[in-house]
This record gives sequence, C-alpha cells and structure tokens, in this order.
Amino acid sequence: MSNQFDAENFLRHLTHQPGVYRMYDESGDVIYVGKAKDLRKRVSSYFREKVDRVKTQVLVKQIADMDVTVTNTEAEALILENTFIKKYRPRYNVLLRDDKSYPYIIMTDHTHPRLGFHRGARRQKGEYFGPFPNGAAVRESLRLMQKLFPIRQCEDAYYRARSRPCLQYQLKRCLAPCVNVCTDEEYDEQVQLARQFLNGKNQQVIDQLVTRMENASESLDFERAARYRDQIAMLRRTQERNSVTGAQEELDVIGFARGNGVTTVQMLFIRDNHLQGSRSYFPKVPADTSDEEVLQAFLLQFYLNQSSGRKTPAEIVLPDEIKHDPVLGEVLGEAVGRKVRLLHNVRGERKQYQQLAKKNAVNALEGKLNQQSTMNRRTSALQQVLELGIPIQRMECFDISHTMGQQTVASCVVFDQNGPKKSDYRRYNITGITPGDDYAAMAKALAKRYDNAKENGNIPDILFIDGGKGQLAQAENYFADWGKDAPMLIGVAKGESRKPGLETLIMAGSHETIPLNKDASALHLIQHIRDESHRFAITGHRQKRNKVKRTSSLEEIEGIGAKRRQKILKNLGGLQEVKNASIDQLANVPGISRALAEKIYYSFR
Repeated sequence: MSNQFDAENFLRHLTHQPGVYRMYDESGDVIYVGKAKDLRKRVSSYFREKVDRVKTQVLVKQIADMDVTVTNTEAEALILENTFIKKYRPRYNVLLRDDKSYPYIIMTDHTHPRLGFHRGARRQKGEYFGPFPNGAAVRESLRLMQKLFPIRQCEDAYYRARSRPCLQYQLKRCLAPCVNVCTDEEYDEQVQLARQFLNGKNQQVIDQLVTRMENASESLDFERAARYRDQIAMLRRTQERNSVTGAQEELDVIGFARGNGVTTVQMLFIRDNHLQGSRSYFPKVPADTSDEEVLQAFLLQFYLNQSSGRKTPAEIVLPDEIKHDPVLGEVLGEAVGRKVRLLHNVRGERKQYQQLAKKNAVNALEGKLNQQSTMNRRTSALQQVLELGIPIQRMECFDISHTMGQQTVASCVVFDQNGPKKSDYRRYNITGITPGDDYAAMAKALAKRYDNAKENGNIPDILFIDGGKGQLAQAENYFADWGKDAPMLIGVAKGESRKPGLETLIMAGSHETIPLNKDASALHLIQHIRDESHRFAITGHRQKRNKVKRTSSLEEIEGIGAKRRQKILKNLGGLQEVKNASIDQLANVPGISRALAEKIYYSFR
C-alpha cells in the first residue's frame, strides 16, 4: 500500500474479542470508527483482495494507521463507538448534526409554582415535561394551559413586583397569588391538576373536577361550582380537538427515506397518549453506506446524546423495510438504565404511526431536495461539469410510459434554479404509432412540444432524454436544423442493474459519456429531474389507463351486439346498473346465457 500501512502484520496480532477500531489517515486524523463482535474477523474484511463496496475501497486506500480498544461485550463496543464518533467526527461515518437541545415545559419549585418555557441545561429546580419537537409546540401548549388552569406564567421579577392583580387575573387566566387574592390551597389545587394534565391523566383531572363541582354545589358555593363547570367543559373540548390520540403512553416512531444523495430520518414523538409532534433529520451520510448502517448510527447518536436532555422511551418503532441489529435494544437499555424494545413488524395503532412516519419522511425528503439552496448548489455543479459559460436557466426532461404499447403517454418536466416548475409540466398522448415503439413515441412528443417553441420563447438550455443512444438520436434528428437555437441534448442511460448512481450521461453529437461519482451533486440533480419525469409520466399513464377501464362499454364485449346491448340496458335500467349487477342478475336477462353473464360481469372488473 502507498501509505505504508502493514495490514498483514496488524491483523496477525489482532484479538478475536469484541471492541472498537479507529482508522487514521497520513495526517493523523481519525477517518473512520467501527465496532466489532470479533475484531480480527471484522477488520480483516477491509483488506480482502476483492472488496465490492466503493466506499470501502476508497477508505482502505487512505488508511495510514489503526488502533483498537477491546471491550467486554458487543454492547459496550456500541456505546464506545458512539462516544468516539461524537469526539472525532470521522468523515466516513454517518454523522447526526443535531446541535439544538429539545424544549420543555417547566413547573418551577416555588411556593407559587409557575409554568414556563425551558431549553438547555436543567439548572433550575422544578419538574420538566417533554421533550417537545420544537419551541412552537411548547408555546402552543402553554397557551392552552393558561386557558385550562389559572396558574401564573409570568417571570419571577414581575411576580415579586406586583401590588395589584394584572390583566391575566381579569381574563381569569391566573389566580393572582402574587397579591394573595387566592389562598395557597386553592392555588396548589390547580397546580396539582395541571401536573396531572401534563402527565397525560386527562380523565383523572376531569373526574376530580366533577367531584369538586358536586361538593361545591352541595355546599351552595355556586360561584365555585360554575368555575369548575367551565373548566370541565374546556377540558372536554380540548380532548375532542386532539385528533391524534391513542393508547401508547410513551413511544418514538422512526421514518426513513433516501434519494438523490439526501437521507431523511423522521421522528414522531408519542407521549402520554398524544402525538406531540415530529422532527426531520438529515444526517451526513458517506456514499455507498447501507440503510442498516445509517439507521444504527442514527439510533446510537440520537439516544446516547445525554447533553440534549432527551428521554429514551420504552418502545421505539423502526422502519419495517430496514433490518436492525438485535443488540441495539440491549445497548440502549444498558445506557439509559431501563428496558427498551425495538420493533419493526407492528400492527394496529403502531402500524398507523409507522406509516405516518414514513409518509412524513418522504415529504421532508422532497422538501429538502426542492430547497433553493440545494438546487442552486446542484445547478452550479452541473454547470461546471458541462463546462457552460452561462448560468443554467431552464432544464427539461422527457420520458415515455405505456403498458405493452397501449395508452402511451409522454411527459415533459421543467426545472429551473429553484427546482421543479410544475406549472410548465406537460403530458402528451401519443397515437398513430406501432405499439411499443418508444423511438417513434419520442419523435412525436418532441414535435408536439417544440414545433412552436421558438415563437413562444420557452426553449430550454438543456434537454435530458431518459434513455440511451436510440432515444437520444430522435432528439438529434429533430433539432438537426435548429443551429445555435437548439438546446444542449443529453441522454440519461440507466446503468448496470438499473441502480441509482450508475447512470451514464451521453452527449449529443459525439456520443461521449460523462462519468460522475455516486455522491456528485450534478448527478443528484439529474437523478432528481429524471425521477420526476418518470413519476409524472407514470401518473399520467395510469390516469389514462383507469379512464379507459371506467368507460368500457357493452359493445366492446365479445358476443354483445346492438340488440343485446339494448335488451340488457332496458332490463337493468342503465349502464351503471349493469356494471353493479351480479352474475345471476345478468343471467336473468332474456337471451343472456350464464357464460355470457360471467363475461359481462368480469369485463367491468
């Protein structure tokens, strides 16, 4: 090896015990940290003659030195691995960039406790409720608490300086303990109710208020009874408005989505039977890193980061499509001092949360890909790769979709420096060609799009053709006599096994190919455009296919002529009734055999 690292000698003296290994480059920086159940077996896998993963090949070339730390168990190795990753921030590890601590609601430890917003180290004495996904969720909860329970939310300096009740007392949102309008017992009563409410014991709070209302009524203290009545009504309305509730007292749900060089991990936080909110994370992921490795790194860095004041729940629901190491649950349990269950094959309410987390992850990924800063960076990268002297203003991409040559649809999507420009998207129904002839379909689509493009002034700077040289040739033929007005033509051919990251870019004219790395920003932009074109074409094709199915008529069924059609419609009362009729009902029509009734029945289904 060029870096003079003697792998053979290092492996010869390596133990088979569990532990953590660190890899260093020539400058002495840690470039990768890993854990192993068997150190020699794991580390030796990096130095085999044939290593399939590109990431591993690149990593091994940069190793100048290695060292290991032996642990008693694999669980200890996982914890130590996480500690080293946070300490060294190696560039070939998955890194979670989560610098913000979570916000909480604090109930202070005072004679007259206050409810307030808290973020950061827990230096102040009191009870902390949370964590909440963001500050807005805390403030919304505090506004609700102010309406439900008349407890002060003012700062201590303001509280001590009062000589008469403030506006909050007039609005019946505070009992004004600062000037002794209420007794300490009355105030403590509301504090206890608020504490139970924040712990998710809503029904217990209502039951206690009902009992106190009845007692106040029996004592002829109708004013107090009316206050309890209003408080109960407000609590019941709050329960009705909370649309996302369930039976899961403490649960985190993880969604996962990945595409075009961006990875999204979505967290749903369920506390006290309520979905408190969600949060999206976009970890730094080296190229060619598996989904399993990303998920494991995220779990450890997320839950073992004690500085953020985060509480590990009793259950964590993982994405159902990603396998996980069963040791992870033991590690988290050891680290936080409680049993933690990692679930992925779930049902019922947990399954609904799992699907919701997946949906949110996909949505967050799309939002990230369409962010202007991301688009600007990728557009600039593509401009450099293509050696263009002017900024790219408009890009278009064509794709063809059909089912065995039927219902052929061509799509044209448009991107600018801000991302997809959906108002300019177009679909073209392709007819009059040999079924399945994608080349002819592409030629027709180009003619429909660009025959009047010069007059309209909407010619793109770059036109991507989803396909190989054959598809690209159709575009070359069409633009052959355009001269300088023609857009730059680039074919996007799918690579071996059609995996993302293996695409080949083919330049028009010379048909030279442009090689791009998997993690190249320019390639990610092209993948994004190509995927959007494919999605748009597929959607249009399905709509057209479904419309054909919905409008199927009786005449198209073999054995049904004009007379039989009229007889069926008259007997059953119309086409909709025919579509909804059973086989027996169809067979009861004069002149319709059982076999023909079955054919009619299944033709509409």
